[in-house]
Amino acid sequence: MQARRSAGLFISFEGIDGSGKSTQVKLLADRMPDALVTREPGGSPGAEEIRNLLLTGDPDRWSAETEILLFTAARRDHLEKTIRPALDAGRTVICDRFADSTRVYQGATRGALRGTVDALHDLMIAREPDLTFIIDMDPQAALTRGLARGSGEDRFEDMGLAFQETLRHGFLALAKACPNRCVLIDGNREASAIAAEIAAHVTDRTQGG
Repeated sequence: MQARRSAGLFISFEGIDGSGKSTQVKLLADRMPDALVTREPGGSPGAEEIRNLLLTGDPDRWSAETEILLFTAARRDHLEKTIRPALDAGRTVICDRFADSTRVYQGATRGALRGTVDALHDLMIAREPDLTFIIDMDPQAALTRGLARGSGEDRFEDMGLAFQETLRHGFLALAKACPNRCVLIDGNREASAIAAEIAAHVTDRTQGG
């Protein structure tokens, strides 16, 4: 499948649970009021229904293979119904998670399934963000913060600290492997300082720096 290029800028945020990425999505959106803000899993009516299946219930509810299929189905609907139309209209899209989360959560931590993740992505999605911010944070602090939210969508947090530490290493490896797209951000700081650094990177990208 050949990826279509679009007029708009596609920005994603990644990181372990509780890393503060959702806060940074909101802060960047405050600086870019014309941007479309969305999330994964979710972002379209069908994908939101799949989100509930993925993020609630027992940690062992789904195998890693089933999760990959569910996430890919949600992402395809999200891409068709929300992301691609906005980009084609020239809008900036700011997305809280995208395919990198599946690469790390299912591809790198829950079995040797990265090849499966990549093959499904190439076949059904074939689109990467133009710019990805990976918020890096101490796993223990992030896990404490994530569980304190009490969102009811705690299935991955409930997998424990060792799982979050493995996720962190996966995201660090991803940042190293994709330096042209991924920007590693130190999340162990005040939210305002993080937001200022992110805004500077976005300005540099949009001005062709």
